[in-house]
Parts: sequence; structure tokens; C-alpha cells
Amino acid sequence: MTDAIKIVEPTVFDLSSPGRTGVTFPASDVPAAALPPEHLLRPSLPLPELAEVDVVRHYMRLSKFNYSVDSGFYPLGSCTMKYNPKIDEDTCRLPGFVHTHPLQPIETVQGNLALMYQLQEWLKEISGFAAITLQPAAGAHGEFTGVLMMRAYHASRGDTKRVKMLIPDSAHGTNPASSGMIGLQVVQIPSDARGNVDLEALKAQCDDTVVGIMVTNPNTLGMFDENIEQVVKMVHDCGGLVYGDGANLNALLGIVRPGDLGIDVMHFNLHKTFAVPHGGGGPGSGPVGVAAHLADFLPEPLVGIVEDESDDQPPLFGFVKPAKSIGRMKAFHGHFGGGLVRTYTYIAMQGPDGLKDIAQYAVLNANYLLARLRDTYHVPYDRICMHEFVAEGQFEGSDVRALDIAKRLMDYNFHPPTNYFPLIVREALMIEPTETENKDTLDAFANAMIKIAEEAKTSPELLHNAPHITPFGRMDEVKAARELALCCWLPEDYESQ
Repeated sequence: MTDAIKIVEPTVFDLSSPGRTGVTFPASDVPAAALPPEHLLRPSLPLPELAEVDVVRHYMRLSKFNYSVDSGFYPLGSCTMKYNPKIDEDTCRLPGFVHTHPLQPIETVQGNLALMYQLQEWLKEISGFAAITLQPAAGAHGEFTGVLMMRAYHASRGDTKRVKMLIPDSAHGTNPASSGMIGLQVVQIPSDARGNVDLEALKAQCDDTVVGIMVTNPNTLGMFDENIEQVVKMVHDCGGLVYGDGANLNALLGIVRPGDLGIDVMHFNLHKTFAVPHGGGGPGSGPVGVAAHLADFLPEPLVGIVEDESDDQPPLFGFVKPAKSIGRMKAFHGHFGGGLVRTYTYIAMQGPDGLKDIAQYAVLNANYLLARLRDTYHVPYDRICMHEFVAEGQFEGSDVRALDIAKRLMDYNFHPPTNYFPLIVREALMIEPTETENKDTLDAFANAMIKIAEEAKTSPELLHNAPHITPFGRMDEVKAARELALCCWLPEDYESQ
């Protein structure tokens, strides 16, 4: 840290006192069981010794150091952090879901399978795709799954010379990583002055070596690509496929279906679009939707109807294997409780009109904040935005940077937005208010940002040393990234053990 620690919470080892115990049992009234052979036993087990109340109070104090979406505004950008309805938590903890196992006979888990089948159908309807897999465990895992299917599609047609994946510079950073992992050549396509894919640059790369393009739409500038239909046509005309990064789908729900735009394959970030806690703070979930010509390549198994319903019996749900499946992408069938049940609940509670409202409020809130801040912060791609926008965190004549502004926001009780991404904006501050915040909260955030801009010019040191009111001062983020040892204490004979 660059500043001294303001509050020090001892570790449980520091709080430990020899002989102190958390739980005591009455004397045993049965013979003691023999211990394993001595060579299987540890010479020592240096665990902390504390009373139960010490442990409870220690972790209660630590919990208050956290900032959460339940305690304040989270304008994170790029990765939505919106309020998660608590009914989603209740349903995923229902005993009928919690106490099941993926290896049970299908006849004993028909409720689970019916939920998964219906969720597949709803995602098809929402996105305009022909088929869905629920398997991928996160957004990037969904990307990797989609790229594998694109490669398998070309290979099945004997078109093996395609090695090039086109990726706009406004795409999510995981897109080039997903392509690179399977050995594809990544070619970056620049954005034009309005934040769209540069059509001339794209045209120059479209040839018979193109596997496809990975388009994030709305992109990381918060812009809906005004030329998306031309982009799709240009890539299709050269034999390539179009991958849609669906991470920002909450801005399109009920308004635009990616499948109708000609997108061939797309992952959903259930963990942000449909109110599942974000991957860093909870389980991720990245189902993938595909157009009809890619349905045979989906991972196995999918949930399907294995026996049709009759007059007195409902259909029997089970697992089916696509004809040219790329194989399994996960041991079982996706993050069932944490991802799928929560999403099912969210969609069922919202209904078609509610999902459309989500997109409209997400876009309305972002444009309201943009209107409040554009005269204070320079916005390089300044047009009607979708769910987020990107401003520059720098001012002429001031050495304040985006990081300083982000840290100062913590003194105003706001979580900082994503900064320094996307890379095509200098000192980027990516601001996404989400659809769940009201006007009072948005105004309070805008007022804080305007106040911080004034401070940057009159009292820059106030920002350089921020945050001031948090339990800890500014952390050394470079040191944290390079020195990954998180253990605060090791027993003296650790190496010998």
C-alpha cells in the first residue's frame, strides 16, 4: 500500500490464544477409535485456537469491509453489476433442486430437466436462434465453445484453409484469447469515428482464409453498431461465420434478436443479463445459441424430449446428442442451481414486457448519465449510447488520471467504474448504471463525478491520495498483481512438511 493502514483486523492466527476452544463436548461414553498408523499422521496441525464468539466477530468485522450491490451503486461497465432480486436466491435453494445430483436416473429428476428444457426454449425465443446448449460455465467458456463449433463447421465441409479470426478493437478482451487458444490467427479490425466496425478495414481482410468475425454488439464503447447487417453480409459473402458476444444482451432484450441480424453463434452471459451474480462474485453461466446450420455441432448432451406426451402422461425429458457434436464442454450440464434456476426465475418473473423494460431502462439510464456528464468529461464517441458509455478521466492542465477519479469515487460511497478499458480510449472510464437504479441514485453519482472534476483542477492531491474514508488506503495494484502469495502466515517448519 502507498498509505499506512488505517484499520488493522488481526488474522485468526494473530487472535489465537493457546488452549482457547470454540466448542467443548461432554466426555465420550463410547470407546475411542484407534488413530491411523503414525506415518500417516501429521507431526503437528497448527490451527488457530479461538472461542466461537471471537471467530464470529472477526468475520463480521471483515464482512463490513466489503462493498456490494446490496449496499450501494455499482456503475462497473463492461460487466453489469445490477441488483439481483432475492426471489432468485430463494428458488435456487428449493430442496427439490438442491438435493439432486446430475448422475440420478432421468426419471427421478424430471422437474430439473423440464426447467432446463424450458430455459433452452425461452433463450431461443429471446435470441432468435435455432438451438441452445446450457453447458458452458462462463462467458469466455461459451466463446471457446462457439469458436470450436465454427472450426468444426468449416472442417466438416472440407474447408480447412480457414485460419483467420477477425476481431474489432471494441470487442471484449476474451474474444482474441478464445480464438488464440485453438490456434487461430487473430486479426484486429479498427473502429471508425462513430465507434462502428470500420467497413473498409473489414473488407480488406475478408477472403477465403476467414473462419469468422467475433462481434461484441453493443460493443465496449456502449455503441450499437450501425452497420451490423453490412458486417454480417461481408463476412458471410467470403464464407465466414459471425460470432456474437452476447455479454451486453441486457441492452437488447425484447428489442433486437441477434439471430434475426444473421449472427450464427452467440453466448449469453446469464450471470449478468439475467441477474445471476457476476462471475467474480458468484457462479458464471455461458449458454450458447446457434443458427440451424450449426445445431448439429453443439456440445453433448442437450436436454430434449425422449418420449412424447400422451393423453394422460407428460413428456419424458432426457438427454440427446447432436449428430456432429464437438463433445462435452463440462463434466455435467451447466451451473444448474446458481445459473439456470436463477435465470429461469428471472425470466418467468419478468415476462416478455418486463424483459423489454429492462433493455429500455438500461439504455435510458446510461443516456441520462451521459447527458449529465458530457459537459464535464470528454466523451470521444459521443452519440446515443446503449447500456453504457466511455468517458476520458483526464483534464487539460491537470495530472489527475482515470485511476485517481475511480479511487476518489470510493470516498463518495460509490464503487469505481471499469477504467483503462476499452484500450482505444485514453484514460477510459466505462460507466454502466444498469436498469436497476433510480433517478435519485443516478443524480447522486453524477453530482459526485462533477464534484470530483472540480477537485481535480483545484485540489489534485485529494485525488492522488484517495480513497480517504475506506478501511485501507490506496492499494499498490502492481505489487498485488505481481506477487500472488496470499498467505499471511506459515508455520516455521512449513518447508520440511
